[in-house]
Amino acid sequence: MIDPTASGAAPDPATAPRSARGTAPAPPVAHVRVAVIGAGFAGVGLGIRLQRQGESSYLVFERGSGVGGTWRDNSYPGVACDVPSHLYCYSFRPNPDWSGVFAPGAEIRRYIETAAREEGVLPHLLTDTEVFGLDWDENAALWRLDTTRGAFTADAVVLAAGRLTEPRIPDVPGIEGFDGPMFHSARWDHTAELAGKRIAVVGSGASAIQIVPQLAAVASELVVMQRSAPYIIPRDTRVYSAAERSLFARDPEELERVRSRLFWKAEEAFAQRAGDADATAAARSRALAHLEAQVSDPGLRAKLTPDYEIGCKRVLISSDYYPAVAEPHVTVEPSALAGIRGNTLVARNGGEHEVDALVFATGFHSAEQPYARLTRGRDGQLLADHWAGGMTAFASTVMAGFPNLFVVNGPNGGLGHNSAVYMIEAQIDYILGALRYSAANDGLVLSVTAEAEQEYTRTVDELSASTVWLTGGCNSWYVDARNGRLTLLWPDFAHSFRARNADFSPAVFDPPRPVASPPA
Repeated sequence: MIDPTASGAAPDPATAPRSARGTAPAPPVAHVRVAVIGAGFAGVGLGIRLQRQGESSYLVFERGSGVGGTWRDNSYPGVACDVPSHLYCYSFRPNPDWSGVFAPGAEIRRYIETAAREEGVLPHLLTDTEVFGLDWDENAALWRLDTTRGAFTADAVVLAAGRLTEPRIPDVPGIEGFDGPMFHSARWDHTAELAGKRIAVVGSGASAIQIVPQLAAVASELVVMQRSAPYIIPRDTRVYSAAERSLFARDPEELERVRSRLFWKAEEAFAQRAGDADATAAARSRALAHLEAQVSDPGLRAKLTPDYEIGCKRVLISSDYYPAVAEPHVTVEPSALAGIRGNTLVARNGGEHEVDALVFATGFHSAEQPYARLTRGRDGQLLADHWAGGMTAFASTVMAGFPNLFVVNGPNGGLGHNSAVYMIEAQIDYILGALRYSAANDGLVLSVTAEAEQEYTRTVDELSASTVWLTGGCNSWYVDARNGRLTLLWPDFAHSFRARNADFSPAVFDPPRPVASPPA
């Protein structure tokens, strides 16, 4: 752990805010050039790139006990990635030793941990440190951070907290009276005794289809409460042989060829999302054929058949979910959870199920990010207010009225068909370009114009209009319920996002102002 005052200026007790935890006076203010919030793929990736270009004045703030982000938080049985492993890693740090085509969650976490350690990021990491406030100081032209370790200041802040951080628990009557283990999939209780129990899984999304086969193997009874049926395609996976891993290690060009093939194969899937009728029909046929091949009971198959167009929600990948729910001790309840009476779950359609344990695989608060309620830009404006009508950002990275603030994996920064890590790297390139430009111009403050943000948003809306995410007839977490806008996904090919957004240009920024010296 570093000494947080080592890279900063002298203490500024008059202006240092108190820690938001406890009543003790805050420690001296430490100043860094870059404060990064979050130590998942985005935060660690940015830290590595800063290290490689010789930047030492940065801190990564992480509220958890270590790096990994969603791959640290999600430790449920069966957790794994549904993007091929050689595509789901940093391009600047390929891993020849992935165990198979799709990596399990623990392996991905180890990859991030190893990258952070070997690339020199860990000395800049503050774990178990929650940020309670981010405030732009116009006079000093810097950001003030209030954390559980006290006060810090930074020339620039990068919000790398991700979208899948705050679990969503349904607000149903009687939930407080449930007597038994009850937890969200991202907060798995490994102490809970589940073997031989009657268990319910609420949800049928990406996490649920990995959890259900694991619980079906140990439960006496299992109920899956399915609000809407997902489209599922086969998980064509296999273990890499020792010879293959050796080849990848000896021949980086071969590893790059594998990665390139995977990338362009994934790009082909966007045609279906964009509304290509032939591509949509082929994708739908593949998914429904998979369902028919694995579920022989026509009644169960009807429950598991989606009533919207494929791609409108996330297309899931599994070869063991359908066999699990077809087991005689497993029940699919095709209705949302409406209430709980003691240990009896009441479905919206009136069905009732008595259970001993309850697992929520109900997703996250993705369209309304919690850090937005903590971040104040010029004139004290909350980022949450700026996003009151839905998240927007120029280049999916910068917001008008929030100088020297960058967000990764935020507005329209995700994908529904390819690797999120590819998008993260494009945004990191943009941020590094902005930081280099500022440094080369005597630390100029960068604040994008409102017009540029609005024009970018109009472009995104135009690209989104004909996609399956808006026309497919489903309710998806990709779309903000407040305005019906596609706010979480980039509505085009992944390579088009990089072409448009990876290179920083000062042309759309307000005339920047010189940064004042750090407080003395």
